[in-house]
Amino acid sequence: MADKVRVTLVKSPIGAVPKHKKTLEALGLRKLNKSVELPNNDATKGMVFQVKHLVKVEEI
Repeated sequence: MADKVRVTLVKSPIGAVPKHKKTLEALGLRKLNKSVELPNNDATKGMVFQVKHLVKVEEI
């Protein structure tokens, strides 16, 4: 199991639920096709699960 994950914003959050927009901001995703590397822990997994329809996740 990887200790980091790369999360990429692949779909626009325009029109998304406000809570999901805040989750993307908290993950550090602000622009389309931009990626961030995050630790692979339970908090990150929960946040990614909430917005799984907007992001792509890769293990590093």
